[in-house]
Amino acid sequence: MPFYTDAQRNVQEQFECRPLADAVEKAIVTDELDENHIAFIQSRDYFFLSTVNAAGEPTVSYKGGNPGIVKILDKHHIAFPAYDGNGMMLSLGNIHDTAKIGLLFMDFETPNRIRMQATATLHADDELLAQYPGAFMVVRARVDRVFLNCARYIHPHRRLHTSKYVPAADGSQPYPAWKRIDALQGSLRPADEGLAMKNGGLITQEQYGEALMKGES
Repeated sequence: MPFYTDAQRNVQEQFECRPLADAVEKAIVTDELDENHIAFIQSRDYFFLSTVNAAGEPTVSYKGGNPGIVKILDKHHIAFPAYDGNGMMLSLGNIHDTAKIGLLFMDFETPNRIRMQATATLHADDELLAQYPGAFMVVRARVDRVFLNCARYIHPHRRLHTSKYVPAADGSQPYPAWKRIDALQGSLRPADEGLAMKNGGLITQEQYGEALMKGES
């Protein structure tokens, strides 16, 4: 399958950059991971995941964890976990719909980045779950395209610390503040019902929003 679509070609022609686009594709785009890709991806403790549903509507999600959250299975295949979230299941539902995903691996300190396009499948009973304490599903994906991308417009940022919500080795993690919101009680998963009172008590949506803006959530 060609890397560029007809629409992308049309825009390249409009702005006289088709020869450049062809040269860039030839120089950096590949369908397998090399040593540089692998080292960079394995060093990341987060990535951005884009998915699209059957209606063509996209979404982008931040996925955080420990370094190596995305495992390199071989030069053509990767895997990553699904951790506890807000129950919307947008990314996983979209993967079930279309299987097509985009991954963006960032280093804001250097800065640097790698982009990947892949075809994914969902696995609720996977041997890799043992390597991801706290995960309830594993996503496996075949690499379709991967390339190191220009870092020119990346604003440098300094990393502070790992999120306290990344599951520990035994899969445990602090009870999230948003599950204490009064309006959500009765709608949480059965395993979470009643735990708000044991973890600081109920809060309002407004209180949660104030804590969120202060970085206290």
